[in-house]
Amino acid sequence: MAKRIEDNERIKWAYALYLRDAKGQDQKSIDKALAAIWRFEQSTNGKPFKKFHRLQASGFKDHLARAKNTRNGKPLGVSTVDATLRLVQAFFHWLASQPGYKKAVTYADVEYFNNTMKAARVAHAKRDIPYPSMQQCAHAFQAMPNGTEFEKRDKALFAFFMLTGARDGAVASLKLKHVNVETGQVFQDGRDVNTKFANTFRCQFFPVGPAYRDCFAAWVTYLKSEKLFGPTDALFPKAKIAYVEGQGLVNVGLDRVGYSGSAKLNEIIRTAFAVVQMPAFTPHSFRKTLVKHGDEVCTSLEQLKAWSMNLGHENLATTVNSYLPVSEHRQLEIIGKMAM
Repeated sequence: MAKRIEDNERIKWAYALYLRDAKGQDQKSIDKALAAIWRFEQSTNGKPFKKFHRLQASGFKDHLARAKNTRNGKPLGVSTVDATLRLVQAFFHWLASQPGYKKAVTYADVEYFNNTMKAARVAHAKRDIPYPSMQQCAHAFQAMPNGTEFEKRDKALFAFFMLTGARDGAVASLKLKHVNVETGQVFQDGRDVNTKFANTFRCQFFPVGPAYRDCFAAWVTYLKSEKLFGPTDALFPKAKIAYVEGQGLVNVGLDRVGYSGSAKLNEIIRTAFAVVQMPAFTPHSFRKTLVKHGDEVCTSLEQLKAWSMNLGHENLATTVNSYLPVSEHRQLEIIGKMAM
C-alpha cells in the first residue's frame, strides 16, 4: 500500500475544489477523479507529484493492464482503463499550470497518459443495450406477488418505472409530495430529487396500460391511509431495522425514509425478471423500452418530442441517438421499403 504524501494530499484537495467550484462537478464525479489519482499514486509507490516523469505515465498503463476488478477478480474493462487514464491525465494537465509544479510537469509529458487509439476506439464503441419488450415487462409485472407491504412496494416500484421511465437515482430520492396520482404527474425537482445534472422537470405518466397505474395508485393510497405517510416521507421507503429481544436486529416494517442509493431498486427489478426466467433487466433499460414503444404509438413529430421531454431530455436527438439507434443495415432496409 502506497503511503500518503502530504504535498500530494494538499494539491489533490485544491484540485477537488477546482472541480467543484470552477468546473461545477458533483461530489460523485470528484470522488471518481480522486480515486483514479490515488490509483496512479499506488502505481508509483507514493512518489510526490513534484517528481513526476513521463515514464510514470507509461508505467501506470502497465499497472492498469495488470490490475484486477476487486468484485470479480477479472482484468479491468477497457472502458474502466480508458476512463481512469482520462481522469488522471486531466489532473496532470491542471497540475502543469500550478505554482511549484510547472517544472516537474509539462504539457508534453501529460500526453503520455493517452490511451492507444485502438483501445480508445474499443472503449467508446457503441453497443446494443439489452432491454425488455412491453410484453416481457407485462409478464414479469403480473407474476410479482402483492401480499406483504414489501411486495406491494416492489410491485408499485416496477409499475412506476414503466409509468415514468425515471432514472433509478431519482426514484430512490422521490417523496410523496412529488407525485400527483390524480393528474398522473411527477415533479422531479432538482433541489431535492437526484435527477441527472440536477435538472428540474415535470413528467406525465406514459400511456402504458391501466394495470400499472392502478397498482401504483393503490400503493400511494396504502402509504397515506394505512401507514399515515406524509408529503415528506419516501415514495419507496426502505425497511426499518430494530432490535427485538431474543431475535436481535430484525426487519420490523417500512421506514419513512428512502434508500440512499439505487442498488436495492435495481435488485428488485432484476429479481422480478429473473423469477420468470428472463434476463435480469435493470430499471434503466425501461427507458429504451419506453422509447421504442413511443416510436410505435406516436403519430406526429410533436408527440415524439413530448415523449422525449417526458423522459427528461431537452433535445429529441438525445432520445433518438441514445435509445433509438438505427443501424446502417436497418437504415438501408427502411429507405428501400419506402420506395416500394
